[in-house]
Amino acid sequence: MITRPRITLLMTLFLTAFLQAKESAPASPPSLGAIVLPLWPEAKMPGVGAKEPEKVLPARGDGTTRITNISEPTLTLYKAPGTPKPTGAVIFCPGGGYGILAMDPEMPTWLNSLGITVVVLNYRVPGNMGGAFQDIQRAMRLIRNYATEWNISPQRIGVMGISAGGHLCARLSTNWNKSTYLKLDQVDEATLRPDFTILLVPAYLSQVAGKVSKDIPVNAQTPPTFTLHAEDDKTFVRGTKLYHTALDAAQVKNEFFNPDVGGHSCPPNSKEEIGQWTKKCQQWLIKFGII
Repeated sequence: MITRPRITLLMTLFLTAFLQAKESAPASPPSLGAIVLPLWPEAKMPGVGAKEPEKVLPARGDGTTRITNISEPTLTLYKAPGTPKPTGAVIFCPGGGYGILAMDPEMPTWLNSLGITVVVLNYRVPGNMGGAFQDIQRAMRLIRNYATEWNISPQRIGVMGISAGGHLCARLSTNWNKSTYLKLDQVDEATLRPDFTILLVPAYLSQVAGKVSKDIPVNAQTPPTFTLHAEDDKTFVRGTKLYHTALDAAQVKNEFFNPDVGGHSCPPNSKEEIGQWTKKCQQWLIKFGII
């Protein structure tokens, strides 16, 4: 696990190299050897940050790192090992109810094992849905802009999120033609549309009974989507079902794995039925040529 001092050191080492461009042009792409990269040019982040200093919350003994008060969003790159050819890539958005980020190390490991480069997005929290949406937009544009240099196939860049992170990915997937900040450099000329979307127990997909949330307007241009949600997650599964129905109505290619038991979780190594989602998702990624 990368410690916060280590992250801070890496950010300091690579900040200058990453942000030396003029306002009209992006900097040279940072090396993949730099694990953590700043998301926005210095002093040019749109919107606002947290009111208090960033902090790591007390550990719960489950291997998950929980962070809050994020004012300096970052990307953490995990390159798929042993893959000389361009790989698919996933922007991974952790969950945490837009209050914290819960960083589960199993997800990048699993995706790397499939030959997918993983870019973990530390988006702004708490209570900053607008800032978080700007963050995922900038992240998509950065990866598309530097796909060749980072050995990523520009036609295989998707998003994947858990819970609130799933909601964030659904927002991008249905609002990819709506930039929410002014252009900063050439990076922001890249398209925002993901090539595929993976939603794991997504939250907040329905705010009004019987309707998909207004902030996620599903249409025919919504990317192919794989969704996991257990039936016994009484708080959020109804919204996911509505979203699945909307995808079907828009004739968007999608697969919905809906096991009976699993709650608001997506364990990749579980021997219970819900643990089958990794195999099903892998088959889906093969079907669409992502891996």
